[in-house]
Amino acid sequence: MEITLVYLVAGISSRFGGKIKQLAKIGPDNETLIEYSLKQTISAGITKIIFIVGEKTEKPFKEMFGDNYKGIPVYYAFQTYDKTKRDKPWGTLDSLFSAKSLINSPFIVCGGDDIYGKKAFEKLVKHLKNNSNNATIGYKLKNVLSEKGTVNRGIFQVDLDNNVTEIKEYFKIDSSNLNEKGLTKESLCSMLLFALQPNIFDMLEEKIIKFKQEHQEDRTKEVLAPEEIGKLIQEKKITMKCYPTEEEWIGITNPEDEYYVKKKLIKKI
Repeated sequence: MEITLVYLVAGISSRFGGKIKQLAKIGPDNETLIEYSLKQTISAGITKIIFIVGEKTEKPFKEMFGDNYKGIPVYYAFQTYDKTKRDKPWGTLDSLFSAKSLINSPFIVCGGDDIYGKKAFEKLVKHLKNNSNNATIGYKLKNVLSEKGTVNRGIFQVDLDNNVTEIKEYFKIDSSNLNEKGLTKESLCSMLLFALQPNIFDMLEEKIIKFKQEHQEDRTKEVLAPEEIGKLIQEKKITMKCYPTEEEWIGITNPEDEYYVKKKLIKKI
């Protein structure tokens, strides 16, 4: 069974000094972040890789990965936007749609500058092999809070069978204000890691067109994949199983994070 992995790697972070985060060498063997992530996903059983690139990431990624990585075919989709009308791309859902023509099987979509943990990918691959609905991984809030300030997180509401009923965005979360926001350290949150069926594009197409029409004068407003997927769930157009995990999500925001992430990954060996 073909299972495609879609990496969102089109953006460049200003907080990361304008460098490409995914190419930061953070692995125990000096691997780049994206190579370390790929090691986890390939061992989980994915059979096709798609990188969604932008104008600053296209060349470096093509030079590094070509059209085959460790025996797995690699494809590229390009996220573009009209610079006369926009200051930046249209967001994660628009990014995903740029790969639509390349996706014809169940797929996993994730951020390219995050480390999600091998078990998270194994759970999603297993789900896609055995089920015809969608799935996601719920990270415990205690494992995804920042040590350096507040974060915004999409929190999963789930039913007794761990099916997602809502993805609700909470802003400026830190360990000191969980109570007042009605959250706990065990609350499950989304880190932009989804296992999806290809027919989801048909359901999301109307939403992305409508969003762009409503915000055509806005130069920065973004259409976000978790938010629009959450709407499909509430409209009962799709179902999504949430698999809780104890895995620690690891992300990089600032250049100085490279050292700490590398140290953390060496400890995991």
